[in-house]
Amino acid sequence: MARFLIVLLFVLAAMTQSVAQPIASAVYAWKEAPVVKKPGTEQRKLLEGSATDFKHIEVHTTTLAAHQAPHPAHKHDDEELIIIREGELTVTIAGKTKTLGPNSIALMMPGDEHGFENKGNVPATYYVMRYESKAPVDLARGQKAGGSFWVDWNEVPFQSHDKGGIRRMFDRATAMTKRFEMHVTTLNNGLASHPPHTHRAAEMLIMVNNEAESSVDGRLIPNSTGDLTYLESNVPHNITNNGRKPCTYFAFQFE
Repeated sequence: MARFLIVLLFVLAAMTQSVAQPIASAVYAWKEAPVVKKPGTEQRKLLEGSATDFKHIEVHTTTLAAHQAPHPAHKHDDEELIIIREGELTVTIAGKTKTLGPNSIALMMPGDEHGFENKGNVPATYYVMRYESKAPVDLARGQKAGGSFWVDWNEVPFQSHDKGGIRRMFDRATAMTKRFEMHVTTLNNGLASHPPHTHRAAEMLIMVNNEAESSVDGRLIPNSTGDLTYLESNVPHNITNNGRKPCTYFAFQFE
């Protein structure tokens, strides 16, 4: 019996260690992220943990040297989103290939083979978000919504409004989400996006250029180019451009 209890304690300890800790709503600064260098690449991990609807989320950036691939084409059981920050990346998903430039995105459903390659003459940097839902994966829902896809920034129209403008990237279900929506906002200087507010979906913001100030659960946090803001479900937030130039940022919600 004593041996059984010891084994049980070890198993419970291992299970506790394997459970991802909840991600704190905060700004995760590009400049503060540790850099891991490997031949042909360098990575910055921005955040990792669990969320209301996801048992695991991990976001990092990869900078890929010219004429390099980070790894062979592969497939995995979770879902993956990439956002290109600088340079060009040639993306292949299920046998289809497209070269995408800055601010373009691609989303890969579980089980779809995919690969990336920098065929250009300068480094390419891109964000990688991988995530796994707490609810069972629904491959049929993902396929019904259109399956894996990419969005070329150059093909997304800019819609101006009184605060700046917006580009609507996508709004759809995936295999891991009931709804995943992404847009890109340009916010004129001296303006707030909207009053502090909440919503059921978790949200991430990525600052594309210039600076702003994020309000996260009552805390005011500077937000610079490259930074990622994570906002958990129902956490009050907004963003204010208190700089001298318009700023642009990705905003994406998922649940």
